[in-house]
Amino acid sequence: MFDLLVKNGQFVTPSGIVHKHMAVKDGRIAGFLDEKDKAEAQKIVDAKNNFVLPGVVDEHTHFDEPGYAEWEDFYHGSRAAAKGGVTTILDMPLNNVPPVTSAVRLQKKAAIASGKSYIDYGLWGALIRTNKKDLLGLAEVGAIAYKSFMCDAGPDYTDLNLEEIADRLSYLKTWHGLAGFHCEDYQMLKEAEEDCLKQGKTSRQDYLNVHSVASEKKAVADLIRIVQKTGTKAHICHVSHPEVAALVAEAKKNGIAVTAETCPQYLLLNEEDYLKRGGIFKCSPPLRSEEARKKLWQYVADGTIDAVASDHSPCTLERKDESGPKGAFGAWGGLSGVQTTLQGFWNLAVEEHGASPLLVAKVLAENPARIFGLWGRKGALLPGFDADFVFLDAEHGWEIKAKQLEYLNKFSAFVGLQGTGLPVATYLRGRCIYEDGVFPEKPQGRFVPAKLPEPVE
Repeated sequence: MFDLLVKNGQFVTPSGIVHKHMAVKDGRIAGFLDEKDKAEAQKIVDAKNNFVLPGVVDEHTHFDEPGYAEWEDFYHGSRAAAKGGVTTILDMPLNNVPPVTSAVRLQKKAAIASGKSYIDYGLWGALIRTNKKDLLGLAEVGAIAYKSFMCDAGPDYTDLNLEEIADRLSYLKTWHGLAGFHCEDYQMLKEAEEDCLKQGKTSRQDYLNVHSVASEKKAVADLIRIVQKTGTKAHICHVSHPEVAALVAEAKKNGIAVTAETCPQYLLLNEEDYLKRGGIFKCSPPLRSEEARKKLWQYVADGTIDAVASDHSPCTLERKDESGPKGAFGAWGGLSGVQTTLQGFWNLAVEEHGASPLLVAKVLAENPARIFGLWGRKGALLPGFDADFVFLDAEHGWEIKAKQLEYLNKFSAFVGLQGTGLPVATYLRGRCIYEDGVFPEKPQGRFVPAKLPEPVE
């Protein structure tokens, strides 16, 4: 007898949309059955002809705990994720006090999330100037990847220069470790911002000018050259512009081992939103032109950009204030989006561009699972995989409203967006974790460690 039988769904699998029934046993997908197959199950759920997608694997979030729990925490962030069809997040090692620079710190963070998270969670480790000796230890306790910056990352998290990047990537290669990079050029940003502040130029346009496309392109080009020269691999975080994506496309064409993500904000919003509406729309890299927004989609559609991740980076509303001496430069640069990524991307891809639901599953679940070593457990509706899935009602119109958000701080740049196609129920390992505004009394999320590192032969 199966534990669960999901009937009457349009199951979005890697090989196509399957019109069958899906059986679940011991938290995993047991297989797909025809109507003629007589199967018994303890529970039967009618999907009501909704699309059934693999649970979203959001590879880039900041749940800010420990350290900045007044911005976001695992309890609220994971509820928002569950409501939005996300079943696994990969949380970043910064915006934490202390940042996750060692094995001990990663284990402490995993313990903090235990019992609070409604969804499964993997953890990035830090890659900063001073923790080379800790990198293997981080891998041994399950770090999913390592996050590094090519620009100033703030007082508690150091960037790496190009020589250090080459050294660390070569070291990570000895056990197939993966590093992800925030790509904006350190020198270009530092000099331009200092020059603006000296002149008292602190407007939103000044911020956009400093965080230029040229700066992002230079950092990505430098990283690609390092990856090519060292024979290593790297992941490029939050690609914001089609000219940056074009560099990734050329690198892939030449066999260079880079992967890349973009975020809903770069596909759904533009710089005019920021210029007119202020700090709530500030992120880094910043929003780009409307023309760039439209062109960026093509690089998602053709597979150049592997994944779409929220880069959920919340804060208190006060941190978005621009009235201080640094003006726009002083406001927090991050958007809240983990709850609305699936619905926003579905509307863009399927409703606006006529793309297949398979593309949605690929960039929101399959590719992130493959890139970060979770394939076989997460990322697809396949036998043996965790029974993580979401019902999406393709006919359900929506408008994002602040009162609907489960975030600790209920504001978002995506409030006011409208579209069609809404996640209506989410399941984690075969158990419902969200439906009709209801969550289970007890969080079900587990720590999902990466596989133990294997030495390169």
